[in-house]
Amino acid sequence: MLRIIFTPEDIGRVRIAGEPDPMWETVFSVFRLQRPGPAPIFGPWREHAVRAARRSDLDILVPLIRGRYYPDFLTPAEGRDGMPNGIEALLSTPKSRLMQDMVELSRLGEPTPSWMRKLAEGDRPVLQRLATAMHSQYQAVVEPFWAEAQAHIEADRSRRARALLDEGYEGLLDSFRPIMRWDSPVLEVETPFEQTVELDGRGLWLVPSYFSWGQPDVLRDPALPPVLVYPVPRDPALIGRQRTSGAAVSALIGQTRTSVLESIGDGSTTSELARRVGVSAASVSQHTAVLREARLIHTSRVGKAVLHTITPLGAALLGDHPGRLS
Repeated sequence: MLRIIFTPEDIGRVRIAGEPDPMWETVFSVFRLQRPGPAPIFGPWREHAVRAARRSDLDILVPLIRGRYYPDFLTPAEGRDGMPNGIEALLSTPKSRLMQDMVELSRLGEPTPSWMRKLAEGDRPVLQRLATAMHSQYQAVVEPFWAEAQAHIEADRSRRARALLDEGYEGLLDSFRPIMRWDSPVLEVETPFEQTVELDGRGLWLVPSYFSWGQPDVLRDPALPPVLVYPVPRDPALIGRQRTSGAAVSALIGQTRTSVLESIGDGSTTSELARRVGVSAASVSQHTAVLREARLIHTSRVGKAVLHTITPLGAALLGDHPGRLS
């Protein structure tokens, strides 16, 4: 069990990342190759990853990422600013951190290749080889799915934002059930290890993840900036690069549906769209059904409301192509 203890000051310092963290996603991609997860969710990705992942990368990544613990230095805070910054931070890991994390990893009792002992000692060539493997794994199996990951995370952020607007930070933290349980002032997370993190006014950085599955993850050193990475709900309708049919595209032609699509913004309910477009809620529901069938929007339920968010395909249709990490 992981217990994160909040002070009143921490409640107002909860933040949710706006996009996946490439370093965390790369780590999780190594897990998914070893533990595939549900086929309807990860099947299309895994088919690609089995072909695209390089054996030389996995030879160095798997021994570090295979059990209930993996080194904190693989997921530095700088990764949230892009893969190049994450790799630079990895290469700048202090020797003391390398030694601390590798000693912790050795306690799992798994076989230890000789290069891991060199890494613990701060051997520069080994660290550079590791950084190269991380970047190569990202390019091969994470980056091609970045737009899909972003679509899921934007939908999740819209749901969390609704919870925050409707019920405040208490409602936001409570919205993570069942994967987390909020019982003020403690956020409890089911984990295979026992850990207590006291925020002490530092706040909490919540990072939604596309490749994570099951339980949220946390940095194991409580002295590091508090981060909690959680799996976003996965909608199979947004998975895979499926082409929109010609019939579905034809059904979109029309001013009202265009207005509905343009009015969604960062996420809108059916009633909000009805007000913005100037039509009835029933009419909006009909239009959003067509947009959803064409994979231009994603629809989810938040409390009693239905929330619509735009997909990368929908954004591209409007000329707003989602970005990708470099």
